[in-house]
Amino acid sequence: MQIMTNRFLTFFFALQFSLLIGAEMAIASVAQVKGVRMWASPDSTRLVIDLSQSVEHRLTRLSNPERVVIDVDQAKLPNTITHLDYKKGSILDIRSANKKQNKLRLVLDLKHKVHPKSFLLKPNSKYGYRLVIDLEKVTQKTLSSKPKIVKSVNSSKKRDLIVAIDAGHGGEDPGAIGPRGTREKYVVMAIARKLRDMVNKKPGMKAVMIRTGDYYISLRNRTKKARKLNADIFISIHADAFKSPKAHGSSVFILSSKGATSEAAKWLAKKENEADLVGGVSLDDKDDMLAKMLLDLSQTATIEASNSAASRVLSGLTKIGDTHKNRVERAGFAVLKSPDIPSLLVETGFISNYKEERLLKTPSYQKKLAGAILSGVDGYFKQYPIPGTIYAKETVVKELNREQLASALRTKSHKHKVVRGDTLSGISKRYQVSMSAIKKANKMKSNTLYLGKVLSIPRS
Repeated sequence: MQIMTNRFLTFFFALQFSLLIGAEMAIASVAQVKGVRMWASPDSTRLVIDLSQSVEHRLTRLSNPERVVIDVDQAKLPNTITHLDYKKGSILDIRSANKKQNKLRLVLDLKHKVHPKSFLLKPNSKYGYRLVIDLEKVTQKTLSSKPKIVKSVNSSKKRDLIVAIDAGHGGEDPGAIGPRGTREKYVVMAIARKLRDMVNKKPGMKAVMIRTGDYYISLRNRTKKARKLNADIFISIHADAFKSPKAHGSSVFILSSKGATSEAAKWLAKKENEADLVGGVSLDDKDDMLAKMLLDLSQTATIEASNSAASRVLSGLTKIGDTHKNRVERAGFAVLKSPDIPSLLVETGFISNYKEERLLKTPSYQKKLAGAILSGVDGYFKQYPIPGTIYAKETVVKELNREQLASALRTKSHKHKVVRGDTLSGISKRYQVSMSAIKKANKMKSNTLYLGKVLSIPRS
């Protein structure tokens, strides 16, 4: 009897213990909301919910009135959400309720109709699990299916060149962080605004900002916005970082040929979408072979134009500080993948370098960086003006004197100092002298040019 009693007590305590452990595990498996953050841009609002662990969720959009409901399984909100500012963005208010079976419901009361989407992000070096809700504002322009192409070379009225300026990162994405805590997103925005002001003071140019405040825009949407704004050139501004604090110097990147090839495949795969245009030409009514040819021609020309503009920008940067490399670099950055807009990414310096972090925070140095970028862009468009722009109109005056210049060059030899962006074919065209004649006069065995070398240009 005593043995039976002891066995019963053992079983009873074991059961109690297992129930207690089970309850504690159940509590531990409930995700805790650690914070809620929000950023609003002119076109969308992003809500980020910081969580202690991964969750399953469902998103529902409701009308009359407009609202979005997010149901999160196995999650709990310790406190009501009271710290958000709803003056900007699409959200009017956020209501929350911890429901039965550890379900959390969030109701976003909206100011207008939106296209909502949501996704869960895994932890990184800065944040834990995050549930992200993006609310894209629905406007009449959004509902319109057919794009408008407003650029025209036939118009008698000359237009400004449109320079799209993209300040990298933003919102929940601070970018690189310097040893003193300087955040890349703030530094590049300051440089972008200075560049904007300089561009707008330049006759024949107009600046458009891709990001106007501290909010996040996806990389694809940055290039998409540049296309909607009919940009003639796209400049993305960043500040580099590396594990070694010794890395220093500015850099200029353009799209690599490998990146162009992969992008071409994506465009061709969705060419039936009439919003996908190349240089104002829709691909949707072209057969695959013709579409590929048009796309290849457009991308080749765009990469060449990007390289020419980038070389001039890099040349300007060398005059105000160190450069990381003495040539334009190539990479598959997503923001550089527009097939018909010359695009370059400027790394203004290494924010991870103690000295350059201090410089990048200085308004006077930011102004120098902006000036160097503008100088390169201005030089590029002066040499290669776009028809229908004010720059092209100014070039007409120069064309009147071209024959006089050519005549003068025929009667005497000339000296030419090689600068960034020069090519042998370009020099040949400029002085109207054959490439072979220039090579012979300078005893050159190849078409390779070296910076600073002075070439003798013979009579044509």
